[in-house]
Amino acid sequence: METLETSPQSSGSRCHRSGHGGARFGRGIFILLVALAAGFIGGYAGKSLAHGQNGLLSETMEPAQMDEHVERMVKHLAVEVDATPEQKDKLAVIAKSAARDLAPLRGNMKRARQQAIDLMSAEKVDRAGIENLRAEQLALMDAASKRLTQALADAADVLTVEQRKKLAERAQRFGRRFQHG
Repeated sequence: METLETSPQSSGSRCHRSGHGGARFGRGIFILLVALAAGFIGGYAGKSLAHGQNGLLSETMEPAQMDEHVERMVKHLAVEVDATPEQKDKLAVIAKSAARDLAPLRGNMKRARQQAIDLMSAEKVDRAGIENLRAEQLALMDAASKRLTQALADAADVLTVEQRKKLAERAQRFGRRFQHG
């Protein structure tokens, strides 16, 4: 059950989950997954923006270029958790596969944006068209979320408990940077 409490130290409000330690553990796992996803996506998108039209999310990027970007990201992750060369290789395979599967989303997002612009600028509001676009985009995001979750679980299988704890600590620090109050 969610309760809203206002902390006297801040003017904002925070949501706290009341209950048992299991809820905290579940929330910790969720935060870890979100942080890892954000790290993957942030690195993925950041590298693409930093490299212009031929970035990682570019429809025109060659698979070899994408693999090179992913290799760099995995190298940074491997350093963070003191991964062995074998672990690094396994993580690279997992990340490359996920990147290849997720890359077509860039084109889908661009097409959906144009569809939304067309729908909103039409003479008559097409509510059914807007709803169809919304439903299509939710289905795409659900598929992307499932694929990313699969990659994260596969990566977690490769890492030791200690390495996953290092990532969890990093996720905690990452999460604190975005809290207000």
